[in-house]
Amino acid sequence: MTYENVKIHPAVDGGVRPGNPDFKGGTLSCKCATDKVEVQVGAQTAHNHVCGCTRCWKPDGAVFSQVAVVGRDAVQVTRNAHKLKVVDDTATIRRHACTGCGVHMYGRIENKDHAFYGLDFVHTELSPEQGWSEPQFAAFVSSVIESGVDPSRMAGIRGRLKELGLEPYDCLSPPLMDAISTHTAKRSGALPA
Repeated sequence: MTYENVKIHPAVDGGVRPGNPDFKGGTLSCKCATDKVEVQVGAQTAHNHVCGCTRCWKPDGAVFSQVAVVGRDAVQVTRNAHKLKVVDDTATIRRHACTGCGVHMYGRIENKDHAFYGLDFVHTELSPEQGWSEPQFAAFVSSVIESGVDPSRMAGIRGRLKELGLEPYDCLSPPLMDAISTHTAKRSGALPA
């Protein structure tokens, strides 16, 4: 049995394209017809994945978002910054969205004590450049139910994710969960800082 008719996200539905380890970044643009918000990302991304959470921006019709991280010092708004507004300033990840089209241009963690402080979350599909890191896993898979996906579709969704080589998790990938636990252990003194 194959699941190739199960849609996940337009960037992976036709297969996962490998990234280029020598890629140096590019420009992300919102979906507005004019006066686009542009964000320059000056480095290759990491931990690219499809995400089922209900907070990440998804293109129309997509069940998952696709999101990666990059050092916050590599992210710079270069055009129309005045159009950006934080979607929820109480959220851990402050998602900066275009007020015109609603696209999330980047997400930033402001809490210096958070394990992922210093990393920004970006949607590489907003760039015309090729070579961004490829998606490597699927996170918060069960959360798609919270966005209205019928639970009876979950076996097919997990089957398609596995066909695409995107191991489905109902949290983050093991290396990211290890990073969170290591950060917590160092802060508590259970591990040396």
